[in-house]
Amino acid sequence: MSHPSDDRRAGEPPVIALHGVGRSHPGEPPVTALHPCDLTVHRGDYLSVTGPSGSGKSTLLHLLGLLDTPSRGRYELDGIDTGDLRDRDRATLRGRRIGFVFQSFHLLPHRTAEENVLLAQLYNRTPAKDRRAAALEALHRVGLGHRTDALPTTMSGGERQRVAIARALVNRPSLLLCDEPTGNLDSANAEAVLEQFDRLHAEGFTLVVITHDQAVAARAGRRVSIRDGWLTPLSDPDAAEEAGVR
Repeated sequence: MSHPSDDRRAGEPPVIALHGVGRSHPGEPPVTALHPCDLTVHRGDYLSVTGPSGSGKSTLLHLLGLLDTPSRGRYELDGIDTGDLRDRDRATLRGRRIGFVFQSFHLLPHRTAEENVLLAQLYNRTPAKDRRAAALEALHRVGLGHRTDALPTTMSGGERQRVAIARALVNRPSLLLCDEPTGNLDSANAEAVLEQFDRLHAEGFTLVVITHDQAVAARAGRRVSIRDGWLTPLSDPDAAEEAGVR
C-alpha cells in the first residue's frame, strides 16, 4: 500500500478539497453554521475534527457526507465538483465513495450481520453474484467472520459497531466518515474500534473522525478544531500549511 504522500507526488486529486465552503441558515439576520473555510484531505490521511456541542461539527459532517450543500464555496470529492451534481447523482456518489460510521450503528435489527453489509452494496457496481463474497470479506476484515449469521440484537455494542464499519468498507470507499464512533461504547469496546481504525489507516484508508472525545481525536495523525463555526488546525503553522487548513 502506497504512502499518502505518493498520491500527492503523482498529482492525484485529494479525497476532500473544500474551497471557501460555508453554510448559513436563512433568517433575519442569517445564522452562520460554518464560516467559509478551506480544507484538504489527501488519500491515506487520518483526520479528527473536535469541538463542543453546537460548534458546527454536524454541519461539517453533513457537508462532507453530501447530505447537505454549502451556501458558498466549492466542495470537490475525489476531484469531482459536487456543486454541479443533481440530487440523484449526489446520492450515487455518496453511496459509492463515502462509507459512514455513526454513533448509533443504524443497523437493521432483524437482518443478520451479513445481510446488513450486503444491503450497503445496492448503490455500487458490484455484480450481484459477487456481493456475498464482498460482505464476508468485509466482516472478516473487522474480526467478525464467526458472527456473519448473528442478529444485531444478539451482539455487544462493540460487535455492532464493527458490523457498521464492515458495512462502511464493503464498497471500498474513498472516504470513511465517522461521527462519534465510540459514543455508545464502553472503554474496552471503544479501544477495540479505535484499534480497528488504526489498522485501516495503516492499510491506506482515508478516515475523518468527528468527535468531542479528545482521547479519540488524539489517535489521528492530523487534528482540526471547530468552534462557533470556525475551523482551525490544532498544529504548528508549518503543519497547518501542509494540511491545507486555513
